[in-house]
Amino acid sequence: MVKEGDPAPDFRLPADDGRTYSLKDLRGQKVVLYFYPKDDTSGCTKEACSFRDNLAQVTSKGAIVLGVSKDDLDSHAKFRKKYGLTFPLLSDTEGKVLDAYGVWKEKSLYGKTFMGVERTTYVIDEKGRIKKVFPRVKVEGHTDEVLAAL
Repeated sequence: MVKEGDPAPDFRLPADDGRTYSLKDLRGQKVVLYFYPKDDTSGCTKEACSFRDNLAQVTSKGAIVLGVSKDDLDSHAKFRKKYGLTFPLLSDTEGKVLDAYGVWKEKSLYGKTFMGVERTTYVIDEKGRIKKVFPRVKVEGHTDEVLAAL
């Protein structure tokens, strides 16, 4: 996993808004990069809606929010429309960025193990370095933690 103080791994991913985002192109602004398991599931919906509801506070601190999962762009577009999400959702169907950030991990549920995304948020500073890492995110109160880190 990438640690605080490390350079954030660069990426180039398509988003549901039709753009392609590259971390290198975002230099000069803070980035809240959050990785989540699956569109339109309970925890992921709560997390996305919390970022949506607090987006003005995030942007007032000079940051943008980018959500990343393995879901494809069609899934992201439906999820974004259903909940009125006001920030881009990036699609990493190949999992290269998930691997680079160390969030693709072995998980366990009901005694079965499988690979999946560990809900994790990275706050990246204007120079492209990891300012804060929130591993194994608990959704309740998480946006407040992110705002405090900005």
